[in-house]
Amino acid sequence: MGEHKRIGILTSGGDCAGLNAVIRAVTHRAVGSYQWEVLGILRATAGLMHHPPQAIKLDREKVELTLTNAGTMLGTTNKGDPFAFPLPDGTLSDRSEEIISGYHELGLDALIGIGGDGSLAILRKLAMQGGINLVGIPKTIDNDVAITERSIGFDTAVNIATEALDRLHFTAASHDRVMILEVMGRDAGHIAISAGIAGGADIILIPEISYSIDNVCHKIKQLQQEGQNFCIVVVSEAVCTEAGDKVECLVSFGERRYGGIGHYLAERISASSGAETRVTVLGHTQRGGAPSPLDRLIASAFGVAAVDLIANGEYDRMVTWQNRQVMSVPIAEAISQYQTVDPKGTLVKTARGLGICLGD
Repeated sequence: MGEHKRIGILTSGGDCAGLNAVIRAVTHRAVGSYQWEVLGILRATAGLMHHPPQAIKLDREKVELTLTNAGTMLGTTNKGDPFAFPLPDGTLSDRSEEIISGYHELGLDALIGIGGDGSLAILRKLAMQGGINLVGIPKTIDNDVAITERSIGFDTAVNIATEALDRLHFTAASHDRVMILEVMGRDAGHIAISAGIAGGADIILIPEISYSIDNVCHKIKQLQQEGQNFCIVVVSEAVCTEAGDKVECLVSFGERRYGGIGHYLAERISASSGAETRVTVLGHTQRGGAPSPLDRLIASAFGVAAVDLIANGEYDRMVTWQNRQVMSVPIAEAISQYQTVDPKGTLVKTARGLGICLGD
């Protein structure tokens, strides 16, 4: 079927469930249908930066048992912008040409990059600079990549958060407590609003809607008056303090990340309402575990479609899920926007219709 090609595939940015399902689908389609060669690039662009480039040949036997595996068999990285790469002495170096050289050294005809908006923006910049035939696949538990209803990893993360809420209900009721679940999502509240509705939360706080502690405590007292002796609160990690300050923690080498809003809320809810509060921070458990059937399905459809784009010579495009089907859009269009929760959208209307307090 057409000329022989050698294509590369890499996973970039944070890991999530469903990445191996994409790698498997790409390999099955490229090797099985087109008789192409597929090279899996190790540790994302870091593998191309290495000389010789670090890559493994993928075949159907190698990927067959990876469908249900979490993480990525190729490894990934979310550190070190190749255009301003940090060196040991603290200076920054442009190492983009090393990555471009690695792509050409491997003799690749095209590259499939699986990443979020940040990773895809970097990969596209490299592609434009170095003549790389790039096809993008969106993945992120945050579901914040524009022009796609779903990104790989989101459904599994929501499932994990929902399961946590299911478990917290019983211990909350047993002890008459306010249980606060802090979930990931970066600057978007997609995980919080989806899991909160599915998990029967009483209060959902997301960065797209401002809140006040008074409103939150009013909801807790209202529940008590109605005979409910407990309250379930879901909060997205990017929710700010009432004063509008980000709540972050120091992780390493001066890097700061979201974390701590759950404990901030617990202290203030306890002080204002007298309610006994407990906090659960899900953290990276949302990234792990076997991918949900929906994530496996989306990943498989994306992988096949990405290979077909290469077969048709359609580059600089990202596959998307829209209206129950896979389509493609220019990568530039997808990364030019940031998809947050619509405060007037269906899920917010649903939450309000269910009597869930959104803090405003």
